[in-house]
Amino acid sequence: MDAAGDEVEGECAELAEQSENGFITTQGGNLLCSKIIHLIHNLDVKSQVSKVLNECELRMYKSVAFPAIGTGKARQNPAKVADDMMDAIVEFASKRSVQHLKKIRIVIFQTKMLRDFYESMKKRKDTDLSTTDAGMSQFKSFAGAKNQPTGKKKTLTLEKKVDVATFQICGESKKNVDKTESWIKNLILKEQFENSISEELIENFDKTQIDTLADLQRRKHVSIQLENKLSPPCIKISGISRDVCFVSVEVQKMIQKMKDTEEEQSKAELVYNLVEWRYPGSNNSFVAFDKLTNMQLEDAKIARKPHLTVKINKRSYTVDLNTLQANDGQGKTINIKRVPKNEGKP
Repeated sequence: MDAAGDEVEGECAELAEQSENGFITTQGGNLLCSKIIHLIHNLDVKSQVSKVLNECELRMYKSVAFPAIGTGKARQNPAKVADDMMDAIVEFASKRSVQHLKKIRIVIFQTKMLRDFYESMKKRKDTDLSTTDAGMSQFKSFAGAKNQPTGKKKTLTLEKKVDVATFQICGESKKNVDKTESWIKNLILKEQFENSISEELIENFDKTQIDTLADLQRRKHVSIQLENKLSPPCIKISGISRDVCFVSVEVQKMIQKMKDTEEEQSKAELVYNLVEWRYPGSNNSFVAFDKLTNMQLEDAKIARKPHLTVKINKRSYTVDLNTLQANDGQGKTINIKRVPKNEGKP
């Protein structure tokens, strides 16, 4: 309220008795916004967020910014607040009638709450909104996530290479030949095994993953089938049981690595929306670190680590996280900056 100014404080006093929906709306005052919606204290965070979102849509506002409601003087559990706020946003985004409100920001002033909100967003990553792709796309847009490209992705195929073994059986009688053939077939079937791995990320396999599968197929003498048209996509591995088990474990490792990379990128994007670390550029300007380095610096600061090694212009620097100075070990020292975003904004 102090930052908004005296005019907003006076307007609040004037409108306080007119509140019917649990909030009042004033001008933005000294803050960088056109309107401020003031909520009357209520422990039902989800209901409060829903009311504000509906009011914004009704008033045809294009964007809105929330603090982490109730985590200050009310001392509510940050994880529960994150879930309540995300639930309200998901429900709002699933409505087909939403036309005007395009951007929803949650401004987290206490960095330690970042993980609570990140985990809450991650839980809703695969949420089915109104059973429509449009709803999910809209939620991702509200939450600041990147939408996947809608263009058709080039399908990569895995060439099936199987070394054929031919048995020629000779015997004194047809009965003995048939008996031997049956024994060989049973022996092969006894050792044969097939395993299927279904996972949405298989659809995103690129040339690197396909080449790895081809190498496993060649080295371990197994058959690998890539079923991209199934939902979810599937990899079928068949061969001798021990080789199938080995290849299955390697495929699971590939998929887990992709999941870890995707999760790291999502977290880096979220951190970048909250704080930006910068190093000196040319002409007394500062340049933002890449998003992964930005996240690593912020994580190190939160963990109270004294130092972190980063790359600046392809050279290694050791950053002192207390003094915000970076040294290349050869006598060169530079100052870096940590710039929180949305400071002074509602």
